[in-house]
Amino acid sequence: MLDAAWSAVLAAGLWAGWRLDDEKLLPQPEADAESRNRPRKTVSVIIPARNEAENLPHLLESLRLQTRLPDEIVVVDDGSGDGTGEVAARYGARVIRHDEPPPGWMGKNWALWDGFHHASGDIVVFLDADVRLAPHALEALVAAREKAGGAISVVPFHAAPTFGEKMALIFNLLGIFAFMSPYETDNPRKGLYGSCIVTTREDYLRVNGHAGVSGELVDDLALGARFLSAGIPVVNYMGWPLVSFRMYPGGVRHAAEGFSKSAALSMSPLDGRTVLLCALWMIGLLSGGLFFWFDWVPAAGFLLYALQLWRMSRHAGTFGVLPFLHTLPSLFFVGVMLYSFYQTAVLGRVTWKGRRIVLRGGRK
Repeated sequence: MLDAAWSAVLAAGLWAGWRLDDEKLLPQPEADAESRNRPRKTVSVIIPARNEAENLPHLLESLRLQTRLPDEIVVVDDGSGDGTGEVAARYGARVIRHDEPPPGWMGKNWALWDGFHHASGDIVVFLDADVRLAPHALEALVAAREKAGGAISVVPFHAAPTFGEKMALIFNLLGIFAFMSPYETDNPRKGLYGSCIVTTREDYLRVNGHAGVSGELVDDLALGARFLSAGIPVVNYMGWPLVSFRMYPGGVRHAAEGFSKSAALSMSPLDGRTVLLCALWMIGLLSGGLFFWFDWVPAAGFLLYALQLWRMSRHAGTFGVLPFLHTLPSLFFVGVMLYSFYQTAVLGRVTWKGRRIVLRGGRK
């Protein structure tokens, strides 16, 4: 009887993961005559940066090496104390300095909105400072946006060289599920992935850009919904091998702070079927991961999940052997999610990069 129950839980979880996994990769740019003969649109890259002096050189150097060079780069130094602005200026970027956002604004939202108003490109590419681009990436992003005819975003491939950074495995895969799930295709609240968003100047202004989501902590999700409500298509891709990032180089503590600020809130816009399948997948994962020693059925489940995680993670990030040690990142995920619920639901505030962010109705 117990073996049958174990088997049902694990089978449901593995099926849910298979159902959610949809690897829609950012297409390589096409070098056809039609694309070469199209009128050339100007491209502006806007980078919000708070204490990103170590990350920025990687991104800015990769922008120098693009087959399709940006027409301008605007870096918004959001109250940094580590020389972020000076680093950006050395690479020839236009630097806009902020200290604190205006009342009612989240810091990143204000940086993006103000950065946009200091740019002039027909195509606007919003990139987080920890993103790195392969030489054809910008060309591919512009081409994908032209083909989609709306706004696109990319979930970058996670370069995770240290063990602490690899602990983000479950967060990365669930994030991919949230954006690539087949049930999100027609979701009217479908979001964009904030690390890499591409839109036209006209469409961005049509939805009032980040001014329309000025007070939203998960601005990328809310922005995607605004595009859709205006009749503008939203398409999401996975970035391998063109767009990558090194998300939390500070390790486990840095990752916990980063994920916890928005993990709980990020679930609310998802289609109920996506949430249900994610829950089934996690229940099966934890069942095999915590009780593999108890009986042969959870032990088999542990191994099957390890193989599934290994296959999924090939285009998600550099997670090495961690899929075969998945109990550790699973427990990390549970702990961070509990902390995220505590911050957002109980305290009503989060902290990120030394800045306390009070949510609506939260304690100051």
